[in-house]
Amino acid sequence: MTMTYPAQQRGVVLIMTLVMLLALTLLAVNSMHGVTLETRVTHAHANHTHLTYLLDAALREGEVRLYGSQHLRDKLEADVARNCIKANTLDLDGAHRPCLLAELDSAQLQAFFRDPLQFFQRNTAYTQLYAARSGKATDNAGAQNSVAWMPYRGLDPQPAHYVVAQQDQQAYWNTYLLTIQRSQQVDNPEYGAALEGRGTFYYLVTAQANDRIAAQSTVAVVQLGLNE
Repeated sequence: MTMTYPAQQRGVVLIMTLVMLLALTLLAVNSMHGVTLETRVTHAHANHTHLTYLLDAALREGEVRLYGSQHLRDKLEADVARNCIKANTLDLDGAHRPCLLAELDSAQLQAFFRDPLQFFQRNTAYTQLYAARSGKATDNAGAQNSVAWMPYRGLDPQPAHYVVAQQDQQAYWNTYLLTIQRSQQVDNPEYGAALEGRGTFYYLVTAQANDRIAAQSTVAVVQLGLNE
């Protein structure tokens, strides 16, 4: 026996079917958006984690260049034209030279400590000492150009083993000697020894990655003197 349905009833079934299809479509689109967002979050987290590792590695290069008695004068006196240039690479004999930033006054040092990336973006007499004042500028600088940020190369002195920068994955570093103020010369009996390169010297090592994030460490290095 054949059953028939009124035309109005068949129209209701069609509408319900369309509503269910619309609901399924919305669920699928929402699910796709969720997957896309999760993928972006995962990628951003992985990228940030990798940049953090690069920062830590760049700090280690900045620190290791301060160790040892070789080139002690370069570790006690800032010479931007000699040491803060891209050509200052790791030496095969381990006698590395650091990039010591030029001396800062108290206000400049506080500003640099608070935000090292923003500090070099200001157009001041101090920042003009450096031809390249950002990581991107360092990438484009010539070998003899002065740079505020030395490119991270690693700890292996073999040029063939230097860290190869990947796109959007590059780190940089610099160092600063936390000196005894010259006004303390009369009151501080250790000042004369410091001038001779004897004593414990404290350095601020700063690293940054992609001109986005920065990290700092403080190291103490014991030196026996310029004549040792």
